[in-house]
Amino acid sequence: MTGLLTPAESEALLLSLRVASVAVFAALPFAFAAALLLARTRFPGKIVVDGIVHLPLVLPPVAIGFLLLVLLGTRGGLGAFLLQTFGIRFVFSWTGAALASGLITFPFQVRAIRLALESADPGLDAAAETLGAGRLDRLITLTLPLAFPGIAAGVITAFAASLGEFGAIITFVSNIPGETRTLPLAIYTALQTPGGEAEAARLSLISIALALVFMTLAEFAQRRMRRR
Repeated sequence: MTGLLTPAESEALLLSLRVASVAVFAALPFAFAAALLLARTRFPGKIVVDGIVHLPLVLPPVAIGFLLLVLLGTRGGLGAFLLQTFGIRFVFSWTGAALASGLITFPFQVRAIRLALESADPGLDAAAETLGAGRLDRLITLTLPLAFPGIAAGVITAFAASLGEFGAIITFVSNIPGETRTLPLAIYTALQTPGGEAEAARLSLISIALALVFMTLAEFAQRRMRRR
């Protein structure tokens, strides 16, 4: 990798992997809870909740980045409170990039897990309850194994999408070398630099290769889910 990429390019690649990992796995418990709620329960306003969960799929990423900047900026509101009270700052930091990526890719995880849960036989849960299994026991021994192919597909798809996120990240946390400059932002920076076409081409090829690998893995997980 060091022979293929410059130190700055390697830094952008590693930061992308770090941001995507934190974004996906931090969002996973919430995605599982949302999928379980939407797949297994009925309640007033369910359509509205479903729409809110999937809103990042249709909103421009720049709009989400702007909303995060307004909400979590350090000049006021929640962002100022978190900074002054707990010393937590999301804006212009890699953790903010992870937060933005997590929000953008959240629906991918929810949708995949929900499909896995809805494809399972609902009678299995009722039978387990009849046999005396408690709610937590059924969750651990039945629901999680049934949802695992969907969890795997959702995690892989969200990870691949997070690696390519651009608009929300650059709007919320800017383009800071070594801190928020992920792979897509590095490509953008190279294109804005005279003579940077070769660097942009190298980074684009790496992005394409990573996307193909993760999308192939996601398709494999989804096929396993359909066979089950």
